Amino acid sequence: MNTPIMKRPRLSDEIAEKIKNLIFEGAWVRGQRLPAERELAESFGVSRPSVREAIHSLVAMGLLQTQHGGGTYVADEVGAIFRDPLQNVLLANADAQRDLLEFRHMVEGACSYYAALRATEADKERLSKAFSVLKQHYEQPHSANEQQHQDADAHFHLVIAEASHNAVLLHTIRNTYEVLGPEVRINFGGVQEGQNIRDDLIAQHQALYEAIMQGSADNALLAAQGHIRYIQDVLVEKAEMQQREARAKRRLVSF
Repeated sequence: MNTPIMKRPRLSDEIAEKIKNLIFEGAWVRGQRLPAERELAESFGVSRPSVREAIHSLVAMGLLQTQHGGGTYVADEVGAIFRDPLQNVLLANADAQRDLLEFRHMVEGACSYYAALRATEADKERLSKAFSVLKQHYEQPHSANEQQHQDADAHFHLVIAEASHNAVLLHTIRNTYEVLGPEVRINFGGVQEGQNIRDDLIAQHQALYEAIMQGSADNALLAAQGHIRYIQDVLVEKAEMQQREARAKRRLVSF
C-alpha cells in the first residue's frame, strides 16, 4: 500500500499565514501600512517575489489593500464585525457611557489579569513608558491638553490588552476604542474634574501598573475593576448633581 505523499505548502502560503498571524496578534492594525516588500522579505528570510505573491493572495482575500504607488495596508474592514453594529447602538443609546463602562469592567479586568500572568519584559517596558506618559498628563493642569490625556489613558489600557497575549481580548478592546469617535465622547479616564478625583485616578492606575509589573494577577483584576467602579460612581454622582441643578433652575423660573 502506497503511503500518500503530503504536499508541502507553497512558500507564499506560509508567508501569507505569517502576515495573517501578525494582524491577528495585533502587530498591525486596520489602516496601518505594512513594511515595504524588501523589508518583509528580509524579515521572513525569503525572496521578494514570494512576499509579493503572498500579499496578492491576502488582497484577494480582503485582508489587505494596495494603493498604486502608495504601499500595502491592512484593510479598513478588518474588525468591522466588532465596530459597525456597536457603533449604531452607541449613537442611538443615551446610556452608552454606562454600558461601555460595564463592558470595560468585565473585559479590562480580564486583560489586566492575564497581563499580570503573561507580560514579557518587552511588554513591561512598553507598559512602563505608557504609564510614565499618562502620569505626566495627570500632573499637568486639567486644561493643558485633554485630548492628549485621553489618548494616553486609552493607550495605557491598550498596552495592557496587548500584554494579555489574548488576541480576542485585544481586538475586542481595540475595536471598541475605535468606535468612540467625535460623535460619542466617552472619556477613557472617567471624569477629570477636581484635583481629588485626579489624585484618585492616578493612584488607581499606579496600583494597576504595579500589580501587572509584579505579576500579581488577582491584584491586577481587582485594581482594574475597582478603577472602573470608581468612574461609574463619579459619573452617577455627576448626573445626580446635574439633575439637582436643573431642578433648582426650574424652581427659580416658577417664582
